[in-house]
Amino acid sequence: MTAAMVLADEEWHLDADLAILRLALTEPTFTADTLRTILRSAPHPNWPGLAFHRAQSAGLIEWVGYVKSTSKSRKGSPVSIWRRKISEEVAS
Repeated sequence: MTAAMVLADEEWHLDADLAILRLALTEPTFTADTLRTILRSAPHPNWPGLAFHRAQSAGLIEWVGYVKSTSKSRKGSPVSIWRRKISEEVAS
């Protein structure tokens, strides 16, 4: 990946953080597949995982298990299931 590719979408990280917050507030559980349905593709394949890690480290979400991915690109491989960890009052 070139530097130009990374710079082409400087806002993706912020948008991913906001999308994960939205999912945490509106969905009982969600996965990276869910994130893909509401957010454009990441410029790098590792970025969605980093976004979930940031949200987990911040105490916003917690891991609850695995499910088979529905994304064609993942070819049925396991994907983590997440849920909100903090209350709605703290999140807003």
